[in-house]
Amino acid sequence: MISVALCVYNGEKFLAEQLASIQAQTLPVDEVVICDDCSTDNSIKIIEEFSKKVSFEIFINLNDRQLGSTKNFEKCLSLCKGDIIFLCDQDDYWHPEKVAKQVQYLTENPDKEAVFSDGGIMDGNSERQENTMWDAIMFDYKAQQNWKSGKAYQILYRGYVVTGATLAIRSRILPKLIPFPDGIKTMIHDSWIALLLSLNNQIGFVEEKLINYRIHANQQVGFGKPGKFVSFQERFSRPRSEKIAPIQKEWEKLETIYQLLKDKPDIPSEKMADLITLKNHLAIRKQLPQNRLFRILPVMKELFAGNYYDPQKDWWKTLLGDLVE
Repeated sequence: MISVALCVYNGEKFLAEQLASIQAQTLPVDEVVICDDCSTDNSIKIIEEFSKKVSFEIFINLNDRQLGSTKNFEKCLSLCKGDIIFLCDQDDYWHPEKVAKQVQYLTENPDKEAVFSDGGIMDGNSERQENTMWDAIMFDYKAQQNWKSGKAYQILYRGYVVTGATLAIRSRILPKLIPFPDGIKTMIHDSWIALLLSLNNQIGFVEEKLINYRIHANQQVGFGKPGKFVSFQERFSRPRSEKIAPIQKEWEKLETIYQLLKDKPDIPSEKMADLITLKNHLAIRKQLPQNRLFRILPVMKELFAGNYYDPQKDWWKTLLGDLVE
């Protein structure tokens, strides 16, 4: 049985297009469970009209108070009856073969509890953009090979790869995922699902672009804006605090992850050890001396310990920055 968990909040502008793309799947779904987070527009009316046109079941839950995106997805997933559940945003478009391709992947890979995909990007007028979702998050061939080789958790310690709008999961894994962490900006529902499953190599991907992901002004979550460009000259002249700020932010994120995971059962000890090592590495980097000469020894120690390795980035650029910026 296939369920769709669709979370809605004031989605009237794009909701009909998303619903129509679910209806058009080459492998039909069995139910769409909708959790509305106190919409004040015509979202429910659009859903009710849609329910009259389809053969599959539509279940509508109206929250009595606003939960926010993460907890709304938690509730929506818990209400689904399917063996496989597709997470769904209100403002995207599913390619017709999305359900079929991801169900096929899970059928052929019984050891995987979830699968995600790439997607195209479109704007508020449904116009396709040149780049893809994986372009935007730099999930390139090298990163994909690292993921396949069992290093997914290393990638996810450092950044975001899995977009919930492309995610399908087996319902049997929900007891290990729920409750989702709440109120943590760096750990929303999709990043939590992906990270937890990656620690036991239980999440894979389909390389095709199976959705069009919409970028628009009113979306609740989405891709972050690109970081500010820092020129070569600015790297030498800017205050040291500006160099340290993103390292501090990254350390805080890893500390949050550590606190969430440290009491979880079934997490391999060596992967928790990798997390602690990475967190300590960032602590050393953010405390490097102002004097560049005094940085050489601690940086070299971290280099020879292998702590500058990053499965997605050129580690030597980070090392060079620590020495000279």
